[in-house]
Amino acid sequence: MNLSAPLRSRAEGLAANLPALMAQAHLLAASVLPGAHGRRRAGAGDEFWQYRQATSSDWGARIDWRRSARADVHFVRETEWQAAQAVTLWVDRAQAMQFTGHKTRAPKSDRARLLGLALSVLLLKGGERVGLMPDLPPRAGRAQLDPLALALVAETTDQDYGTPPDMALPAHSQAVFLSDFLGDPKPVQDAVGRAADRGIGGALVQILDPVEEEFPYQGRSIFESMTGALRHETLRANDLQTRYRDRLAERRDMLANLARVTGWQLLSHHTDQPASAALMWLWQQVDASRGR
Repeated sequence: MNLSAPLRSRAEGLAANLPALMAQAHLLAASVLPGAHGRRRAGAGDEFWQYRQATSSDWGARIDWRRSARADVHFVRETEWQAAQAVTLWVDRAQAMQFTGHKTRAPKSDRARLLGLALSVLLLKGGERVGLMPDLPPRAGRAQLDPLALALVAETTDQDYGTPPDMALPAHSQAVFLSDFLGDPKPVQDAVGRAADRGIGGALVQILDPVEEEFPYQGRSIFESMTGALRHETLRANDLQTRYRDRLAERRDMLANLARVTGWQLLSHHTDQPASAALMWLWQQVDASRGR
């Protein structure tokens, strides 16, 4: 394949980020859940899970007579549930996700990609099917991890704020949206509403830089969007602090209400907080949905 010099340069730049992201994701996943993790509940499958004492509702054919011969009660041999679940991720790649409030903190996009890939590592190890909007449908197996990682390090879009793609997800599956959710709320509301109508559960993870929460600006300030399309100059930035915080609280209330009416879950996460805490929360939400 012959690539132009600019295209080759961009491709090499993206590929250079891949090993580091993959290593960080595996390390983060291991810190939350060392080793492979099964579904750990009874159901249809081939892998032995546990013996339990038989009850009056168990058929005689389910009793393990060899195990029962060693005791005074009857035991049933249970296998581990193995129906693979589909989980589709949306990781916002808009320009606003490139923001960081301090040079020592990574941008919001880095945290979103890391959480998305680390969650994928855990889910694929557990035998689940994982996909990424808009072009990577859910599939199981270790081979799915590399395409996921490549898609996650793809170039950002030219939009200030991201919106979930308008696409059909597998019915009765799960979805995870990682974004700052600071743009027009309607596309997010529509996407979550459509998903809920198809029996799709999910989680919203709002990722913000601490500066976006605190609004510490004073005096003359110029506020500009990451693309430069939006710009506002003020001589008294401190006068905007209360209004800004109220607007941010309104946005969070909207997301909380959206999650409540659709049965989804919401997490507010800052880039100065441990990524492991957010990953553990995500894993627990997806893991809990298996029993629903």
